[in-house]
Amino acid sequence: MESYKIPANTRIGHVHLKVSDLQRAIDFYCGLLGFELVMKYGSQAAFISAGGYHHHIGLNTWHSKGQPPAPPEAPGLYHTAILFPERKDLAVELQRLIDAKYPITGASDHGVSEAIYLDDPDGNGVELYWDRPKDEWPKDDKGDLTMFTRSLDIHGLLALLN
Repeated sequence: MESYKIPANTRIGHVHLKVSDLQRAIDFYCGLLGFELVMKYGSQAAFISAGGYHHHIGLNTWHSKGQPPAPPEAPGLYHTAILFPERKDLAVELQRLIDAKYPITGASDHGVSEAIYLDDPDGNGVELYWDRPKDEWPKDDKGDLTMFTRSLDIHGLLALLN
């Protein structure tokens, strides 16, 4: 079989999530996280984005209305990762979560990025993160990437807001 590599500029266009309560999901993703509601598709689906894109996240109740969250041990989506353009943008979002008293499940420094973890109201994992500039990514003495997981300096992150 011929070796094939997907083009380097390929990106994930959007993610579509099954939710149990459409309005509750809109309240979380738009009201708390700040996405824009682009359109609703009847009473069963909504498309949301950042910056006017047609949609970064689709939300639907087509097969999940009123259903409980999937068990954590079941196969499925681990989390949706939302990349912020600047470290300060992540700090603003963290402060919004703190102000709303929304539960955060984790906060990590991965060397290449800093991340805040939480679950949406349906138990879908959400990672909010920003990437460090590529020339700052940790590498070993051979030049290979060496990601890690350490505690995030939350106080340092929030200090950007002062």
